[in-house]
Amino acid sequence: MFLLSEGGASIPVVDPVGADGVFSLLWLVIALPLAGAAILLLGGRRTDAWGHWLGTLTAVGSFVLSLVLFVSLTGREEGERQVVQHLYDWMRVGDLTVSLDLLLDPLSVLFLLLITGVGSLIHVYSIGYMEHDPRRRRFFAYLNLFVAAMLMLVLSENYLGLFLGWEGVGLASYLLIGFWQHKPSAAAAAKKAFVVNRVGDIGLSLGIALFFVTFGSTSFTVISANASGASDGVLTVLGLLLLLAACGKSAQVPLQSWLLDAMEGPTPVSALIHAATMVTAGVYLVVRSNFVFELAPHAQTAVVVVATVTLLWGAVIGCAKDDIKKALAGSTMSQIGYMMLAAGLGVYGYAFAIFHLITHGFFKANMFLGAGSVMHGMNDDVDMRRYGALRKAMPVTFLTFAMGYLAIIGFPLFSGFWSKDKIIETALIESPVAGVGALIGAGVTGFYMTRLMLMTFFGEKRWKDDVHPHESPSVMTVPLIVLAALSVLGGVLYLGHWIVDWLSPVVGTAPEHEPPVPAIVITLLVLAVVAVGVATAWFLVGKRPVPVTAPQDVSFATRAARADLYGDTINETLVINPGRHATAGLTRGDRSLVDGLFTGSAGVTAALGGQLRKLQNGFVRSYALSVVGGVVLVLGALLVVNL
Repeated sequence: MFLLSEGGASIPVVDPVGADGVFSLLWLVIALPLAGAAILLLGGRRTDAWGHWLGTLTAVGSFVLSLVLFVSLTGREEGERQVVQHLYDWMRVGDLTVSLDLLLDPLSVLFLLLITGVGSLIHVYSIGYMEHDPRRRRFFAYLNLFVAAMLMLVLSENYLGLFLGWEGVGLASYLLIGFWQHKPSAAAAAKKAFVVNRVGDIGLSLGIALFFVTFGSTSFTVISANASGASDGVLTVLGLLLLLAACGKSAQVPLQSWLLDAMEGPTPVSALIHAATMVTAGVYLVVRSNFVFELAPHAQTAVVVVATVTLLWGAVIGCAKDDIKKALAGSTMSQIGYMMLAAGLGVYGYAFAIFHLITHGFFKANMFLGAGSVMHGMNDDVDMRRYGALRKAMPVTFLTFAMGYLAIIGFPLFSGFWSKDKIIETALIESPVAGVGALIGAGVTGFYMTRLMLMTFFGEKRWKDDVHPHESPSVMTVPLIVLAALSVLGGVLYLGHWIVDWLSPVVGTAPEHEPPVPAIVITLLVLAVVAVGVATAWFLVGKRPVPVTAPQDVSFATRAARADLYGDTINETLVINPGRHATAGLTRGDRSLVDGLFTGSAGVTAALGGQLRKLQNGFVRSYALSVVGGVVLVLGALLVVNL
């Protein structure tokens, strides 16, 4: 791999070494879940009885192997922590040769642990959650496919291999979001996610083409080594194309509209998409492409702007949702915005983006699976207005969910306290306007998450008489306990600045500089803002009765938040309707001009032929008279000319 110095020059730090020993098994990390998906899909109903166990075991096996690879990588010297495994030459087209190579380095190995670790817990949880679903085996096949595609995305050594995993994630998300395809809303949500992500995919595909045209390669190593030789304009375009791709996968404005609709899938899908896989892909793309963004300050600024808008957008949406899963989905949009903001801050923020990505994977998977546990005990009801007082009926779910809640609001010593606060601190120093936005977002996070906790677990019970809340089985609660522990302890990654030092060979090392105010002052400021958000929720929700139905006389801001800040309306007005009008105009032009030219000429020919047909009456004397008449006319013309 190569790093860029502060001045933009390419400095070779270390050449990737070949895979040997345990690293030769790197391909198995992808192959295990991929094989599980193939067996379950091709085996059909013959695998129904044990398919869920096979799907879970392949994910767990991939996690164990990832853990072994991580330990082995830590045992190497810093200069030897980039390992490339060449599988085969994938394609040769003209001057382009693309190999299917896998790259294991400090960045990709962290993603391996997150994807396979949290993914395995979601698989275990799904055994209980999907127990009575007749298509459970197919569900586990799709989960395996999802995990395999995401692993391919983060392990590829080049952009084309990344694109292979990128599209695989898109396919798997379509299959899982629309898994309950008998529901029209689920089918529509799956199509929406697929189509919106195709917009982002255009950015990535064009970016890959531009990489090849500019550098003659799609390899990270080759491009990073030669990035400083490209023009500022090309690098800016590359950065913007990669940002467009990231907006699609990570649900950033303006391509965020699919995320809340994706809640139509089974709850384990929501946990997998929002915590460990799909929405983290855009953050990974930006951080992995740091050698582009470091030389394209305008594109870097665009990342910061998009991220700041998104983190506030998602937080506001979360304030008004009564659907517990959609409230958490708005939260995901906001938290991914924090990660993108850190990535947009450059070398000062890359490590913190990944740090928050990992801790968010812990506490958000915890809360999504906790929401599924609540739904399991409430006859699949997702409306928090019909919850209340569930802490007594579901004590394990309540306690584990509370750990995630404390982590996301940044309660001291919990994982989110370390990761999100570092992003806010860095943003306030490097980009004060974005930092203030991130600070406000922290307060809003305190509000909507406290609102969710109060409506779900506190107050008076509001469920119907035929609903009997109960705790979930141990196969569902054990993953919750593990994720709750990780939500509390995830901050240890920052002890001794470990994660910053660990990622420095990939993202570089920020130069030392003194912040304008002590870090403790910023921390106290963040805690004070969060406390205001929590207190506001207590007085507006905790001290008042929760209406069973949504009141109609609400403010414009509440109506806008319930309507996802009119994201669909904006897309409809600016993109779909103009496109529809343009298409209608082209259709009318085609019919009136193009078709008219051909049908009109055909009509004239037919009319002329009809008139000429009258001259053929079948009588020989008429033909003879016509010939004589023609001869007379010719002779007359000759006489006129000669005279």
